[in-house]
Amino acid sequence: MGACLPESVVTNGDLAEKLGVSPEWIEQRTGIRERRHVSGGCSTGDLAVEAGRRALSGSPGAVQALILATTSTDHLVPATAPWVAERLGIGTVAALDVNAACSGFVYALAVANGWLCSGMANRVLVIGADTASGFTDPADPDTAPIFGDGAGAVVLEAGRPGDPGSLGAFDLGSDGTGQEYLHVPAGSRRTSYGVPLSQQAIYMRMEGRELYRHAVRRMSASCRTACELAGWDTDSVTAVVAHQANARILTALAQRLDMPREKFPSNIAEVGNTVAASVPLLLAHTAERRQFQAGDRLILTSFGAGLTWASTTFTWPEL
Repeated sequence: MGACLPESVVTNGDLAEKLGVSPEWIEQRTGIRERRHVSGGCSTGDLAVEAGRRALSGSPGAVQALILATTSTDHLVPATAPWVAERLGIGTVAALDVNAACSGFVYALAVANGWLCSGMANRVLVIGADTASGFTDPADPDTAPIFGDGAGAVVLEAGRPGDPGSLGAFDLGSDGTGQEYLHVPAGSRRTSYGVPLSQQAIYMRMEGRELYRHAVRRMSASCRTACELAGWDTDSVTAVVAHQANARILTALAQRLDMPREKFPSNIAEVGNTVAASVPLLLAHTAERRQFQAGDRLILTSFGAGLTWASTTFTWPEL
């Protein structure tokens, strides 16, 4: 596992005055005290390279593929993953971007899992990286306090089901009827109708109440499905590593699953919502803090724009 956060720390106090709110209002509403923002020309690809490098430093051998989960690619074309692979020095391996918004990393794990199970690769580098600050309206109190930048990475290798470090079955889903709840208007849908892109078109727009409702319902159902597929009951689960969207969503998810809130580790107060980087960053941070032991049962779950959701079970590895 590996993680990378930009050096620039943006506190609630830094945002409050320009947004017309108080620092306390931001924390009470989101659970966030600070977040990191890129600066000085740093891109999503730059963060991905560093997180990938740190993950590869603990890998026992070369990887045959790289999957980058992101919504904030360095360019519209080409994909960012091949450039990340080149900078990491891993050669001309298969490399692609996956965009499932905040669910992207778990979706990417599912793709990597399929490649490993099919024998197409023996070892895959999976990275979740985003720089959401680049498409967040700095004057919007609904989104500006929430999103931060970062990257997290893991190396997966083929193994045996049930061994420490193993992933279980995946539950993936989407609902396109909710695409307007969180979206950035810019794209081919506008340009194909001859609508010129304005500054506002590149900014994220969000309907928080609808997202909250869907996030809690979709993630709780997805967690239960993943457990059923793995043959686990929720009482046997050590922890739920959930997408860090909002502290209130984590509390509601715990209640919906009838699990103690203490089983939901969180770093949202320090990093905010880092989109596709959220789950791998939290995995890396819990590894640094040695919160789990080999064999502990975890659920990985996420929810994002699209709408998308994804869950899987995960047996904590020997580190």
